[in-house]
Amino acid sequence: MSASSAQSLPAPQSPPAVLPASVTAESAGPQRGWLITSLVSLYLIWGSTYLAIRFALEGGLPPFLMSGTRFVLAGGVLFGALWLRGAPVPNPRQWGSSAVVGLLLLGVGNGGLVFAQQWGVPSGVAALVVGSLPMWTALFGGLFGQWPGKLERWGLAVGFGGIVLLNLGGATGGKLLPTVAALVAPMSWAFGSMWSRRLPMPQGLMSAAAQMLCGGVFMLGVGLVLGEQLPTVMPGARAVGAWFYLVVFGSLVGYSAYGYLLRHARPALATSYAYVNPVVAVFLGSVLAGETMRPSAWVAMGAILGAVVLLTRKR
Repeated sequence: MSASSAQSLPAPQSPPAVLPASVTAESAGPQRGWLITSLVSLYLIWGSTYLAIRFALEGGLPPFLMSGTRFVLAGGVLFGALWLRGAPVPNPRQWGSSAVVGLLLLGVGNGGLVFAQQWGVPSGVAALVVGSLPMWTALFGGLFGQWPGKLERWGLAVGFGGIVLLNLGGATGGKLLPTVAALVAPMSWAFGSMWSRRLPMPQGLMSAAAQMLCGGVFMLGVGLVLGEQLPTVMPGARAVGAWFYLVVFGSLVGYSAYGYLLRHARPALATSYAYVNPVVAVFLGSVLAGETMRPSAWVAMGAILGAVVLLTRKR
């Protein structure tokens, strides 16, 4: 998981809420296009960010400083653009909510995966770990009063089975701390995603900007406490290109799309990218990083894509 991440469009001042099943045809029509666009963005872009993180780390960029600068820059650019267009600046209460969500989603969620990848967890395996995200989201959603429907439960079961099959033989490394960080990351991301629906978040894209700024600052602080230092020698072109890719596509585009889905789609649909991202990550790892795919991976991909169909039939 990564990273990822990258998320929002118009939202009310009050805590975001999932659209009711009885949403009118007038409002459902325009949203359908945005839902599809957001889903495609997350499926393709966030699936590629795991490999981009690996390239950035291999180029000598430290994990938390790399991620912190990424989100601070993306959040700052988005915040400045919205402010110039007259978007309202978050009030203190909204900044507080953004700090909480940014900490859970980016600081712990994204930071945990980047930290794990630093210790040798392959990009494909990191994406596979994120495959548990919909399961945690369904659990936390139930605690917040929104249990998944029967069709969604079948989708979750099929998707989780595909993740397990795809992960057979994969390892997260022999070190305890990176393994724990990788496993806690999707739990934190899922909890933060569900809690954000009940918090007074800023309007529209300003919510994504505030979360990225707060989460990025937190990650910079963690990096400084851990003694991370930026390389004294300019990293290679691949590492620099990977970092800019994470800023523009992984953060600005992906995170904004995710925020929109959180407000306008059911939790199972908003997090369905976690089933597709491993497929994209494993494929890119095979083509660009020399990772090999077993025959069972093709069966797993079929299960994962089938799960997405079940999850998205609701809306």
